[in-house]
Amino acid sequence: MKCYRPREGLSIPVLTVLDEEGRLLESEQRRLLRYLVQSGFGADILFSPGTTGEWPRLVHAHRQQLMAIVLDERRAITERLRRLGRPPVEVWVGVTGQTRAQTLANMELALELGADAGVIAPLSIEDIGDVVTFFHREVTPLFERKGRELPLLLYDNAEIALHPKIPHIRTRDVKRLSRLPYVCGIKVTAPRSVLGHYTKAALHFNERGEFGIYVGEAMLIFDLFRPTRGLFGKIREAWNLYLLHHALPIGVVAGPANVFPREWQKAWRACAAGDEELMSQYRRLLGEMERLCTFSENGRPVLKLIAGMKHMLFREGIIASDHVAPGTPALTPEQKTLIAERYVRLKEQIRAHTDPLWHSRTEEDETPHGIPTRS
Repeated sequence: MKCYRPREGLSIPVLTVLDEEGRLLESEQRRLLRYLVQSGFGADILFSPGTTGEWPRLVHAHRQQLMAIVLDERRAITERLRRLGRPPVEVWVGVTGQTRAQTLANMELALELGADAGVIAPLSIEDIGDVVTFFHREVTPLFERKGRELPLLLYDNAEIALHPKIPHIRTRDVKRLSRLPYVCGIKVTAPRSVLGHYTKAALHFNERGEFGIYVGEAMLIFDLFRPTRGLFGKIREAWNLYLLHHALPIGVVAGPANVFPREWQKAWRACAAGDEELMSQYRRLLGEMERLCTFSENGRPVLKLIAGMKHMLFREGIIASDHVAPGTPALTPEQKTLIAERYVRLKEQIRAHTDPLWHSRTEEDETPHGIPTRS
């Protein structure tokens, strides 16, 4: 029996705010965290550092510094939410290191700092060897020595896997790892067919959510939760359930929610409720984000989502720096001008077609109850 039940809802993988030298800007990072929570109308879960937070391009010390910042800021966020009568957010921290030793050190720090859960991408650890053996021989003994466990969620993303021939965690390994009391779920950034492989691990649990499945390809939720309509709708639903082994995800991990946290929260709620009209509306609007951040370079399209989101937040005054880590595709001055124009148009469309309650705002633009003061 699992002791920790994974939180349902919207998980936002937090961007990392850096200066031009690649150093963390702590005050700006804290401001971004508060923005993502939206006084209880935004993130259910804050996740840092992850790939959206440029984890592969940060040094180990900066990863640990980020963990400390987000967990410390949670105290102030939790107190504000308590005063507002809103549920607290959870904080998940990325514990993956370049090596097994770094990963174990991150787990130990996460325990000390009081993280709600850790997220681990085992295929991104250089000296991992056999994944299951690592958990049995090193992770479990660490928790036994500490006398308590850190709930862990696996992270599967072929883009950060070290070996191209092993892009995804083997299904049999996920099933074996899911037997460990502290392995409570998996975040999958992959098509639904791959997602379905991992839902097999959830089948032997009696209660929905004991082993949580989170969609990393955020736009996929509009397909997975789309209500049936007519014969073809029933066929599509049956196919989706077949691929997912009749275990629907309990949450979504949405990188673009760094810019639109309230909008993505409402989109998740619409999907979970099967509100077809709202689902279509938010799918059309939120689906524009990648197009906004895609540019033609040397005759081919190049997606610069992280840089694009940082520039949007910079223009809104939410962060004071839009610098990316060394190695992350950066925007040219011309692209910054173009993305600013695109962003203004998208924001206007969202404001014109959705409920003002679900328009993301800074704390300065909210009432004491977290409600936007203007649309």
